[in-house]
This record gives sequence, structure tokens and C-alpha cells, in this order.
Amino acid sequence: MSRKLTVLAVVVAAGLAISGCSSTSSSSNSGSSSLVISSDLPLQGSSKDSNDSTNKAIELYLKQVNYKAGKYTVSFKIYDDATAAKGAWDDATCAKNAVDHVANRNEVAVMGTYNSGCAKIIVPVLNQDPNGPMLMVSHANTNPGLTKAWNPGEPEKFYPKGVRNYARVCTTDDYQGSAAAQFANEILKAKRVYVLNDNQTYGQGVAQAFTTEAKKLGLTVLSSGAYGEAWDAKQPNYASLFNKIKGLHPDMIYVGGIFDNNGGQLVKDKFTVIGDNEKVKFMAPDGFTGYPDLTKLPEAQGMYLTFAGLSADLLPKDGAGAKLLADYKTTYGSDPVGSYPLYGVAAVQVILAAIAASDGTRKSVNAAVFGGAGISIPASDSVLGKALNIDPKTGDVNAKDITVEIVKGNAETTVQAWTVK
Repeated sequence: MSRKLTVLAVVVAAGLAISGCSSTSSSSNSGSSSLVISSDLPLQGSSKDSNDSTNKAIELYLKQVNYKAGKYTVSFKIYDDATAAKGAWDDATCAKNAVDHVANRNEVAVMGTYNSGCAKIIVPVLNQDPNGPMLMVSHANTNPGLTKAWNPGEPEKFYPKGVRNYARVCTTDDYQGSAAAQFANEILKAKRVYVLNDNQTYGQGVAQAFTTEAKKLGLTVLSSGAYGEAWDAKQPNYASLFNKIKGLHPDMIYVGGIFDNNGGQLVKDKFTVIGDNEKVKFMAPDGFTGYPDLTKLPEAQGMYLTFAGLSADLLPKDGAGAKLLADYKTTYGSDPVGSYPLYGVAAVQVILAAIAASDGTRKSVNAAVFGGAGISIPASDSVLGKALNIDPKTGDVNAKDITVEIVKGNAETTVQAWTVK
């Protein structure tokens, strides 16, 4: 995965140079008073509903602030990083979007991505922008390697210019995976667990964190390897996989990955072969949250989920977030799908604060985040109801919130907030 990523980033960077993206090209930004911010999300496949809600929430928030960031007027451009054929994010599309972000005149920052693997493709290209680095702020990427030491060469290989240009408003999978293992141990009383992953950056990362913490807590991990066992998203069913697992007599199965990778079939086959989710507990991370196609499955009822943040019903009942959610329902006739839309707006709040502190150029917008004290959003303004402080050295946020949910009554229902011990 890392070698493929490195080659891809080099190819894209070379493409930028060949296309003439220099300081005098049409992509340059010289401090215009009208600036563009964008989102880069998968708008096809099972995650479409949640990501469409995120874009709608951002549009609504920008309208509420009169499309202003300090003295600058901002507009919003939407990018899709999924394909119909794949029904999920696509690495080639992410690479193309990276080039398009750099080439889009007056675009100064990107809100995204939804998938960590896509971010690992886009960030190095934005980092090498001749007029940047160009800032990206994610609401949903949880893989630790984007900002801290994780896999070999991470995070340095994502910042070839030696300057950070990526931040996030959610916590990371070393916390999310650990929280899931602690909840499994203390609340679910699990003793024997089997770990699966979808063989992608995000899934492997959260599965690794869960496996490490589970072993530390004394649980018997029946799967082998740091990530557990990978499932193949292209398989028509997983009956043989779960028959093998059944023979090991687990009392819990943990799934690291995204629902888009044939997660529905995985959920169905676990239920059919091993039994309901009360008999053998079933748990997945936030890559399975925000999917109506999951919550309406009879086989998913009783399944536990974690979310790397606070779900909407754990947020303050007044303030900026509550107002935005009320306005969203009035405007669109329903609540946003999942918990990430509000985090998308939180990421935009960071971007707008950076623009307000800049001279309108990409380089200065990024420097507003990764220089001095960094960006802070006070609790009184934050749509998350708490102060958000972005570390100017790493791009990580101070908040380490994790929510545990259960699928119940065809909906995600909050169980409790969890603080990693």
C-alpha cells in the first residue's frame, strides 16, 4: 500500500509540473477577495447519503455566516471522489481531484476527505502545490499515520516539502480502536475476540489499534497478525470465513473497515453462520456509521458501533450546533444522516478562521493553521459545543471524543461517550 501510494503521488506531482502549474500559472492565487473552499467526498455508493448531508450542512452554515471569512467572500465547490463502478472512493479519482484542486483558481482549502486512504493520495499533491502548500482539513479521517508515527515513513512521506498542510477535527484510530477494546472488555465482558479488516488503510489502522489494546487487556485474540484477517470485498459471500471463525468459539467479532466494502454481506453472513449479535457480539468502527442500508438490516440489530467524535444527541442542546441542526431540519425536512455532517461544518469553521487570519493566498491560509498558536474555535462558536484547538505542529485536534452506539430499531442509538483510559 505505501509503495503504491508513493508511486502515485510522484506521478501526480510530475503531472502538475508537466501541465505547467507554476507560480505564474492559472492556478495561482494572489490574495483575491473572493475565495473558493471545497469538499472532497464520495458521493456515490452507500456513503452517499451521509456525505450529501455533510455538503448540505456546509452550504447552510456558509449561508448563515453570509459566505464571509473575515474580509473575504467565500464560495463552495463540491468534488466527488467516488465512481459509480466502484460504489465507493476510488484512488485514481482522488489523484485526479488532487490535481484539480491545485489547478482551480482561487481555491484555497479543501474540507475532506471522508476516507483516510484517499487523503493519503491527495495530501502530498496539495503539499507540493507551487503556490501553497494548500490546506486540507478533514472531519472524518481517523488513520493515525496522516499526522503521527504509525506505519514506516509516516507521516513524513505525506509532506514532501517538510511543512504540514493537513489537519482534522476528529480523533484518531489509536484512540478509537483502544476505546472499542476497552468497552468490549469492561462492558460487553468479551473474552475471546476475532478481528477482521477490509485490507484498506483505515480498516487496517483501526483493527491494529483494537488488536493491540485487546491483547494488553488480556483478551484472547483468535485472529493472527497485527490487523487480524482481511476480507475480500469482491467475494459474493463470507460463509466459509465465518464457519472457520465459528469453530474457534469467539464471543465477539470486531470488524475494522468501511461498510462500502461489501459490509452488508459481511453482516448478513455473520448472523446466518454464527448467530445474532446478542449471542456473539459484533462491533465495528465509524466506517460503518451513517449508513441507512446498514441500520435497516434485520441482521444488524444489536450490532455495536463506535464513532470518533460525539454523536448529535451528546452535544449541548443549545448553542451553534443545536441551531444548525434545527435549521437543517427546517430547511431539508429531515435530520442529517449520521454524525459526520456536523463535523464537516466544524472543519469548515477551522478553514474559515484560517482564511480570516490570512492574506487570501493558499500559503498564508495554511500558515494560519501551521504557525504560531494555530487555530482555535471557542466553545461559544463551535458547532460541536466545545472548544477546538488545532495543534500547529501536527494538525491534530485537542478533543479525543469517542461515542459508542448500538443499532436498535433500525437506527443508530447512542449507548455512551467513552474516554480512553
